[in-house]
Amino acid sequence: MKRTISSLFIVLLFSAKLSAQSGFYDLNTIQLIEITFAQTNWDYMMDTAKAGSEGFIMASMVKINGVEYDSVGVKYKGNSTYRPNQVKNPLHIELDTYKTQDHEGFTDIKLSNVFNDPSFLREVLSYKIVRNYMPAPQSNFTNVYINNSLIGLYTNSESIGKKFVDSHFGSKTNSFFKCNPINGAGPGSSAFPNLVYLGTDSSQYYSRYELQSDYGWYDLINLCDTLANHTTAIENTINVNQALWMLAFDNLLVNLDSYLGGFAQNYYLYKDDYSRFQPVVWDMNESFGRFSMTGTINLPNTTTKQQMTHLLHLTDSNWPLVKNLLSNPTYKRMYIAHIKTILAENIANNLYYTDGLALQTLIGPSVSADPNKFYTYTNFINNLTIDVSGGNGSAPGLTNLMNGRNTYLSALADFTATQPAITSIAVSNNQPAIGTLVFITANVTNASSSGVYIAYRNAGFSPFLRVQMFDDGLHGDGSASDGVFGVTITVTSGKTEYYIFAENAQAGIFSPQRADVEFYTLTAQASANGNLVINEFLASNVSTIADQDGEFDDWVELNNLTDQVIALDSVYLSDSYTNLLKWKFPDGTIIQPYNYLTVWTDDDGLQAGLHASFKLSASGERVAITHATSGVIDSVSFGVQTNDVSMQRCPDASGDFIFASPSFSDTNNCPTSISEELFSPNFSVFPNPCVKYVHIQSPDLVINTVRVINMVGQGVLQQHGINSNKLDVDFTHLPCGLYIIVLNDIVYHKVIKE
Repeated sequence: MKRTISSLFIVLLFSAKLSAQSGFYDLNTIQLIEITFAQTNWDYMMDTAKAGSEGFIMASMVKINGVEYDSVGVKYKGNSTYRPNQVKNPLHIELDTYKTQDHEGFTDIKLSNVFNDPSFLREVLSYKIVRNYMPAPQSNFTNVYINNSLIGLYTNSESIGKKFVDSHFGSKTNSFFKCNPINGAGPGSSAFPNLVYLGTDSSQYYSRYELQSDYGWYDLINLCDTLANHTTAIENTINVNQALWMLAFDNLLVNLDSYLGGFAQNYYLYKDDYSRFQPVVWDMNESFGRFSMTGTINLPNTTTKQQMTHLLHLTDSNWPLVKNLLSNPTYKRMYIAHIKTILAENIANNLYYTDGLALQTLIGPSVSADPNKFYTYTNFINNLTIDVSGGNGSAPGLTNLMNGRNTYLSALADFTATQPAITSIAVSNNQPAIGTLVFITANVTNASSSGVYIAYRNAGFSPFLRVQMFDDGLHGDGSASDGVFGVTITVTSGKTEYYIFAENAQAGIFSPQRADVEFYTLTAQASANGNLVINEFLASNVSTIADQDGEFDDWVELNNLTDQVIALDSVYLSDSYTNLLKWKFPDGTIIQPYNYLTVWTDDDGLQAGLHASFKLSASGERVAITHATSGVIDSVSFGVQTNDVSMQRCPDASGDFIFASPSFSDTNNCPTSISEELFSPNFSVFPNPCVKYVHIQSPDLVINTVRVINMVGQGVLQQHGINSNKLDVDFTHLPCGLYIIVLNDIVYHKVIKE
């Protein structure tokens, strides 16, 4: 018998990478950028900088949709699209060149001048398509004014920098390369970033790749060496599935100003925390067949581009990413499955045309008003459908190219071969405990007996582990050879993400078909709600406990009250009741039964470990742990804090918060009697307990300030300028309870009011 569960328990999760564009990259809104230079010769200065060091020129003001930023770096960018004698050049705006500032979290703004695209659509439409399958920049349109003069309509594409890789890959300090020749690509050049292995001397690679990180040449050389000589280890060195998506996209859309084309350029490589390079596409202005050079032959007209082979460079050693991946039969079937998915979801159904028509309607008035466009308005209208000539050369009509491409590819044997079918995916336990085994099964037809795989991982940025599924009756799959394939996996985190791939000798298929940016999710039990508390926090850590980098940062300690592992995949930590989802625990984070987990609240995401995106205030605020859907799990508000004194629950994990010496990731230091003091004081307090007044006397301490704090950290009494070694403190108006007396912000004593 096959194990089944309701399909409601199979959750299809679309990655946050595919979320709708909004704000500055809203696809339905044309942005407005107004640049003001104090220098009247700003254009000459930018041309001079472009010809030399490519430094930024300071704009006195940049206004983005009405929001003003002063002292902003601006420069010309681009290679073939830049000309010193043209008005409309590509622009790079850097908001934080001279001062710390950003627009909606973005500091770098990359604007392309639509130099070679009469349709104005190629870049924005291409990014819209590829974002469905792999991490790629957001992109839309903006009108640009300089010193109150309209320069024209630009495409506005998200910069691939530290913010981008941190968002998509979970880190930002590892090896990072822009794969474009340092001096630009062009006819006669041979310094291409094609991943060809050139030996171990890193200087051989300097002219081909632009290093974006502090180090990385060894890692790049290792990738090239692996592609050339150790292909069995390739999945440990690059995200193969994402590389196949990139190649599939570039081929289908005839995007030849890319790795696939004559200059093998315009992509990025970032090495994630799991030692795999992640490819990212870049610079789409010549997509949809605008570029003609493949590196082996030219494609001089639309017909040759319509019929470009889907196996371009299959045997070419100068394109090892193609040659050495597609020579693997499974990878080749994965690649063709990806082309078929992009083709079916965007081209065959004419979605790209519908989207293109909507964008054309949106930007039409701005294109008409653009005084420096490189093609006519008629060219703009026509190029969505038909080929046009003029301006900077001829360009295939988007629908003319893609209709012919669909017809050509769909008739090839690789595309008519019958794919396997994957249905009825089921899990033996839809809410397993962490550490337990589950069976995952699927009905698969038309696949080879050894050709069904599951790829799974803990939620987050970790790689998917691909293992074989079996139809042998031993893996929760019912009877042997009944078409039900199964696998046993151990649940090790709060979420397990997975997809399935099946193949026969001719074809393969994924489920979900957009793997691995789309996947199924299995959620473990043991909810944090009601089972997780804030146990202790230190909001002024001067000298008690240092983090792994030797820094004395503030921290918050959580406690698991249960006998089960709690997963924190959807749990957040915040210091704001108006922004409860301020910092998300990394997917895969867990707390062991009856154990502690400490988070550094230092707003330093560059450091290893758990470092929240905020700092605690010693003057008083709040801390909250929340769940993405079910709200607040636990919270505490606190008043003025004192150096190196934490607030902790007493009794441990369940009591009220009191001041005590810190007990970092351990049982709290709760006092055993009311006379126990936090430090060895040099003063006396009596009577204690008290009813009305407390007399304080010190033989050698001149008391300047006294504060009385209740057990939730709120200051209830404060005196300054005492300048005496004794005083009386009036507790008459205070409710009964436990209080802390603080002298000169350095000496503490507990007092009970009866």
